[in-house]
Amino acid sequence: MKNLLEDIEEILLMGPGPSCVPPEVYKALSRKTLGHLDPYFLDIMEELKEMLRRIMNTRNNLTFPISGTGSAGMEAAFVNLVEPGDSVLIIKNGVFGMRMEDVAGRLGAKVDVLEFTWGTPVDLEAVEKKIRQESYRIVAVVHAETSTGVRNPVTEIGTILKGSDSIYLVDTVTSLGGLEIRMDDWNIDVLYSGTQKCLSCPPGLAPLSFSEKAMAKLNGRKTKVPNWYLDLTLIANYWGQNRVYHHTAPVNMLYGLYQALRVIFEEGPEKVFQRHRENHLALIKGLEKLGLKMLVDEPYRLPMLNAVCVPDGVDELSVRRRLRSEFKIEIGGGLGPLAGKIWRIGLMGHTARIENVTRLLMALQEALQESKKVA
Repeated sequence: MKNLLEDIEEILLMGPGPSCVPPEVYKALSRKTLGHLDPYFLDIMEELKEMLRRIMNTRNNLTFPISGTGSAGMEAAFVNLVEPGDSVLIIKNGVFGMRMEDVAGRLGAKVDVLEFTWGTPVDLEAVEKKIRQESYRIVAVVHAETSTGVRNPVTEIGTILKGSDSIYLVDTVTSLGGLEIRMDDWNIDVLYSGTQKCLSCPPGLAPLSFSEKAMAKLNGRKTKVPNWYLDLTLIANYWGQNRVYHHTAPVNMLYGLYQALRVIFEEGPEKVFQRHRENHLALIKGLEKLGLKMLVDEPYRLPMLNAVCVPDGVDELSVRRRLRSEFKIEIGGGLGPLAGKIWRIGLMGHTARIENVTRLLMALQEALQESKKVA
């Protein structure tokens, strides 16, 4: 039987994730596997936790990666904090706000939703008015909405919530490693992310951090955490000083995240953020020369996820297929109400380089010309 792995092509990953993985991370993933309770591996875990605190700008003791993708991070955040009847506000303007709503509802929360048009940021006045009207146990928002390319005003929402009893929960799956995150300064109580976006590590881990305020809520639960695998009261004993076995950690994936974070700190976080901004601007300039328009207004655009409007008369799927088959480049399509209307171009982590921007623009120009001929 043919081994299909032998024929995997090298594809330039410029979609909504995963992103390209640097050689150093691939090398780390191939290191010899140790036991998940091996003394040397425990040292790696300790340094990994400290690097996550640095990239999140937090002092939270409970900061470590969940064994699972970014969605597991979302599930862990909600399942540990929500009890039946809890009042939860979801601030929603895309797919991942919808997922938050679904997860909270499945846990029996009393869910209120403050919804905004996809492609626009959340409105701070509406948020403040809603929060003043009712007391919420949890207020949740997505920082970088991957489905639309919108950056939401996470800092300002944190200011509104400062001093309240509400737990402020933020999804940074797409932003961590590509934008500055200041968890403590922004009054964020719970933060989760994913490895496959701006951290430039394959999918499989979800960095997570809980503040002391969030931990107090967790420790004060009246009911047991309903999910055993994601129960942080159990997992924390493995990542803490006691090293109590909970589950078999994905050792080589943790090697990969360890090295990916080292790559960021060796370049310097500020330089990494600036690289994302510069390549985003170069992409926008090139797209405009091709006559393409952006979905999101300039002040609210993400540097790492660019939503591009599909011109009239162009089949968005045929363009994506040609980019993949002929030019070996992957970009994403729209989701939900934006399906067929936008392309989502990722400039995440190791992908955010000028040579990749140039290659995509040249390929996109040819693909668009061919699509118009067919039309």
